[in-house]
Amino acid sequence: MKINGATIAGLFVSLNSAFTNAFSAGEAEWPEIATEVPSTTKANDYTWLANFPGMKEWVGKKQVKKLSEYNYVIVNKPYETTIAVSRDDLEDDQLGIYKAQAEGAGYAAKQWPDELVYGAVNGGFTKKCYDGKAFFATNHPNGKSTASNKGTKKLSIESFAKAQASYGAARTQMQSLKDEEGRPLNVRPNILLVPPALEDIANALMTVTQLEDGKPNPYKGTAKVKVSGRLTDPNAWFLIDTSKPLKPFIYQPRKKPNFVQQTTAESDAVFMEGEFKFGAEARGEAGYGHWQLAYGSDGTEA
Repeated sequence: MKINGATIAGLFVSLNSAFTNAFSAGEAEWPEIATEVPSTTKANDYTWLANFPGMKEWVGKKQVKKLSEYNYVIVNKPYETTIAVSRDDLEDDQLGIYKAQAEGAGYAAKQWPDELVYGAVNGGFTKKCYDGKAFFATNHPNGKSTASNKGTKKLSIESFAKAQASYGAARTQMQSLKDEEGRPLNVRPNILLVPPALEDIANALMTVTQLEDGKPNPYKGTAKVKVSGRLTDPNAWFLIDTSKPLKPFIYQPRKKPNFVQQTTAESDAVFMEGEFKFGAEARGEAGYGHWQLAYGSDGTEA
């Protein structure tokens, strides 16, 4: 193949199409557990999360809530994937391998938000949220006291007592949460998020009429089971309320993944290395919304 502007442009139009088609066909997990909060700057300030929204009777002057002393900022980070196209391959019409790589880059770009959001889920026992505590913690400040959204029990269906001590305790704890003024938050957990190792237990807990000890299962149908291979701990499980406008996890895109290319034949890369380049670029990050809307158990205790 003769290398000129037209052949190079045609090649990258084809690669862009392969990238776009693979990106469009890919499936995303994150929308089920996270809210997209667009970013237009280097970082987003989420100090306002400290004020859980709620209405109250207007008596006398309005009670104005001031921004909390907490400081929570999610800083966008750059991401990329780059593939080199050999000028020799272009001259020899050996281009089939690059279409597959373009499709792979498109698929990877579609998975990028999932990696960010589930990175936040997996890190929730150590990474901090807006109140300075780990997102899953036993001592979140809550008015004059503290509250917990962290457990240690393994998910179990062996008996009513064990199911109650694990899933039941998590559900009760979330539904009992109140704001700093003592009013119920009306948290309604609706997703049981588990790794593949706990899929059978979670499905059974949500579907069987009787537990393994023969006692009635009071938790049947109380949540939707979501299984994700992106969860890294085979013992950890999570109960989530996604019914509110802001879900417990945040996907913050500054620049969504897009196809980029270097096609100038006179570029240094082509002259020195004999390579054209293409790939994807993105900027963004994931973080945490209200800790009250999620419960995490590390599953370390029977």
